[in-house]
Amino acid sequence: MIVAKMKPLDEISESIKNAKKVLVAGCGGCVTVCLSGGQKEAEILSHSINLKRKLENKPIEISSVTFERQCDKEYVDRFKEYLDGVDTVISVACGVGVQYMSEQYPDIIFVPGQNTTFAGANIEHGIWEERCMLCGDCILAKTGGICPIIRCSKSILNGPCGGSQDGKCEINKDIPCAWQLIYDRLKMQNRLELLTEVLPPKDWSKSRDGGPRKYIWEDNYNES
Repeated sequence: MIVAKMKPLDEISESIKNAKKVLVAGCGGCVTVCLSGGQKEAEILSHSINLKRKLENKPIEISSVTFERQCDKEYVDRFKEYLDGVDTVISVACGVGVQYMSEQYPDIIFVPGQNTTFAGANIEHGIWEERCMLCGDCILAKTGGICPIIRCSKSILNGPCGGSQDGKCEINKDIPCAWQLIYDRLKMQNRLELLTEVLPPKDWSKSRDGGPRKYIWEDNYNES
């Protein structure tokens, strides 16, 4: 899932310093799961800004509302009834949500309430760790389900570097060597022969492809 972290209150406040009527738009998707931009966080941010502006003797009209997603037109359309007279929206969705919302309502100023960081997994309660950099050319079938691009500090594709010792990363001794993890996984699965295959350099054009990527769903498994 997409992991994000709320921006400092002062930074958000600066971005809306000229606003008169503000809506804090929460998202019920990924940022709700990682406890950074759901209904609760949107309400807290709204109250915090309201209090800050009162203390500064610069009152502001501000409210909040949260819907399931901000990257899907079906849900984005629901914000419309809350935008009457609103000049600025603080979106506490990920960066995708901020951009998509601003495209749907171009006459309104949209500012991000969060810093979008990575695609990760919940490894412990309250802790998310990066697992995918969205490269567009997945090789997990050949590496035991462990991504060397993101798990290796050097993103090495074919075996560990010379600095890896005792299963630990040369750059950060607190994390395991990704290729040690891959070796152990493939050995457990009796698939060590995969390590003899030399992986080609990554084709980074698949991650950017000259601009924003687009995916069109097709029923590839519907046999005629």
